[in-house]
Amino acid sequence: MKRLGLTCLCIASVWTMPALAGEVNTGYFGNVAIEGYDTVAYFTEKRAVKGSEKFQSEWLGATWQFSSDENRKKFDASPMDYAPQYGGLCSEGVAFNEMTVNIEPEVWQIIDGKLYLSAGAGFEDLAANRPKADTNWPAVHAELQK
Repeated sequence: MKRLGLTCLCIASVWTMPALAGEVNTGYFGNVAIEGYDTVAYFTEKRAVKGSEKFQSEWLGATWQFSSDENRKKFDASPMDYAPQYGGLCSEGVAFNEMTVNIEPEVWQIIDGKLYLSAGAGFEDLAANRPKADTNWPAVHAELQK
């Protein structure tokens, strides 16, 4: 019985751990960054656009998908200009020392030329909470690397 309990505990801990492909939130299943949304489109089209398997790049251990070859090339030329902050984790979660993997790609903001993603609720406070997220990010990031 002890062994069964220990096995369940191990499985639960793995199941609840965020999945990061190197430095990037890839959710719990697969290796696709930010749920397959085109990170360049947030900047160029000012909206969330689903990417395609036809236009992909590998960066920081994750697969990034794009809606066009043009966007893929822009990302390849300068990924740091387009990649979301905090590894694509929920920005509000990072502000409160949480590793929120589930994001809602339709809920986002660009502040000072940087992309911030969210799990949804409370995101309207990002501008006020961003300094906390910036302060917390090194510790959250270190925890994710364990």
